[in-house]
Amino acid sequence: MTMAKPKYELILLKNMLQPGYTGSLADYERAGGYQALRKILGKVAPAEVTAMVTKSGLRGRGGAGFPAGIKWGFLPKDYQGPKYLCCNADESEPGTFKDRQLMERDPHQVLEGIAIACYAIGAETAYIYIRGEFVLGAKILEKAIAEARAAGYLGKNVLGAGVTIDVWVHRGAGAYICGEETALLESLEGKRGLPRVKPPFPATAGLYGKPTVINNVETLANLPHIITRGPEWFASIGSPPKSTGMRIFCVSGHVKRPGNYEVPMGITCRDLIFEHAGGMRSDKPLKAIIPGGASASFFTPEHLDVKLDFESVAQAGSMLGSGGVTVMEEGTSMVWAALRLMEFFHHESCGKCSPCREGSSWLVQTLRRIVNKRGRMQDLETLTDLCQNIAGRTVCAFGDAEVAPILSTLKYWRHEYEELIRTAEANGSSELLMPAAARH
Repeated sequence: MTMAKPKYELILLKNMLQPGYTGSLADYERAGGYQALRKILGKVAPAEVTAMVTKSGLRGRGGAGFPAGIKWGFLPKDYQGPKYLCCNADESEPGTFKDRQLMERDPHQVLEGIAIACYAIGAETAYIYIRGEFVLGAKILEKAIAEARAAGYLGKNVLGAGVTIDVWVHRGAGAYICGEETALLESLEGKRGLPRVKPPFPATAGLYGKPTVINNVETLANLPHIITRGPEWFASIGSPPKSTGMRIFCVSGHVKRPGNYEVPMGITCRDLIFEHAGGMRSDKPLKAIIPGGASASFFTPEHLDVKLDFESVAQAGSMLGSGGVTVMEEGTSMVWAALRLMEFFHHESCGKCSPCREGSSWLVQTLRRIVNKRGRMQDLETLTDLCQNIAGRTVCAFGDAEVAPILSTLKYWRHEYEELIRTAEANGSSELLMPAAARH
């Protein structure tokens, strides 16, 4: 992954850019690693650690953007049984690859964040649920866990503070839906990865029915730095008060320097694409931007000056999501782009909810006919109706996610759909969408 010379002080990516840094325990300790854990264990009350994270304004970096400290605070205060922490490392959003780099290049930073979170919420056991395809990352994490356990940073009586923190790596089977926190829990328990109906929420009835916190890799990796440098420092970066800190954006597509870029929350799309990622890779102008992973609505060149923070992106009609920024140049067929994304979502639908299970199939069939120049104008109404009957009618947010690319391309590039359909009608090749048996 290519990275230009950083314009801002790096936090999460700093170590791995140092010459000769391997991500080993010795390298991480030389870089100041595990000092944050030493600072709090047995010296700062768990409730105070949670208060520090809340004060920092840290929000989840996996998609939903929920404040981390507030999420921890939902755990029942008087509960005496086991609690769990789950690190969501099932990074499966197309165009997103930041967590993979954090795990493979600086695993101890992630582990220290996990240990801090466990101490804060009173969990003795943490599971890293990692995407099955990340074989290298899983091996690196398992090696790092062994190093940390041997050095006393994990296991029984961590650093002599009388605290137990055990961390285990669990490899998933490569299902996109397991990035949803309750489907992750189901899979972790050995069941089929299907989202749960909420309530109850994981904070009260999570893994094995016990109070559970699920945080993303990047979210947890921020914790050592918040503890070391203070919540006020973190809260001063980005777009206070609601979008604080740095954020790793994964830039891909038609840019000169695709890769991971750690920048303050609130920089504009223009700065990220043209200053950091080097601008368009050819002489063709910018046509479209996906600002937050495949499930985010498209942006156009008119959105270049939208700030990349939670509130600004939402106000502009999309979401910051996983931070996967995909750039497309003029000449890209937006109908084709919508189809490719819809094929992915249809393939990854878990099938639990009929609007998503059946609707995604009809969406793919309709889009394929339009792309293959066999569509009819009434298909545009069909697409809209299908999307409206999926959004908001599923157990999890998957339904809303899968229709976003279609609705946003219909909003901004409806003429491309119409041109393909007019060509079909002019050639007499348009056809109604109906079961094959009904056409004979």
